[in-house]
Amino acid sequence: MKTARIASRLLILGICISLPQAWEQLSDTQEEINMNQEQTLSQRQQAIIPVAASAAAGDLAKLKGALNQALDAGMTVNDGKEVLVQLYAYAGFPRSLNALGTFMGVLAERREQSIEDAQGDIPRTPIPQGDALLEQGTANQTELAGGPVKGPLFDFSPAVDEFLKTHLFGDIFARDNLSWQDREIATLAMLSVLAGTEPQLQAHVGIAMNTGLSAPQLQQLATVLAEQIGPEAAARTLSALTQYLNP
Repeated sequence: MKTARIASRLLILGICISLPQAWEQLSDTQEEINMNQEQTLSQRQQAIIPVAASAAAGDLAKLKGALNQALDAGMTVNDGKEVLVQLYAYAGFPRSLNALGTFMGVLAERREQSIEDAQGDIPRTPIPQGDALLEQGTANQTELAGGPVKGPLFDFSPAVDEFLKTHLFGDIFARDNLSWQDREIATLAMLSVLAGTEPQLQAHVGIAMNTGLSAPQLQQLATVLAEQIGPEAAARTLSALTQYLNP
């Protein structure tokens, strides 16, 4: 265990050699906001990270191992379904569908091994429809973002503004069988492997912190990415965290 922790620190330090100034700023910020270094993600939350990241990257072989690891760590079947359905909002339907197909195969293999995984919760609150869905999605988006989301882009394309509000923050984030914290952990993991999504990654760092996730927990997310996905994903996440904390 001690060796694993040392290896983890060396790995994350190696990533940060390419971001020395960012890491120094992040260290300063840690002192300023008096972070509690004992704050950690649960084993289940840590296990969701490689599931979301490998699914977004389209690495189905790695996803298979990550799903087995996550189920063993307490992720329920419905937790996994929610993460992989949410994936399509960030990486598209093809990768979401392929990931769900892989999940079906993993569950079938585990049943053959007499492993019965907990099904988990289904949404408790009915999803609203029509104008009520737009209202609910707008409220969810505003709460998650810490204020109303508006700007020239949404004036330029009102359709994408409505789709974000009604579908992503309405249909998906209104499904209350997966917490907003878990959804943001999954979202950050997904965006970390998608090159060119740095603005969205930084925005979701802020949203994740608005859900109550701390900077140490997001650093831990980057460490998991470094260990199980790769240094580029971890570096993107650390850079987004640093930029958010040092605007």
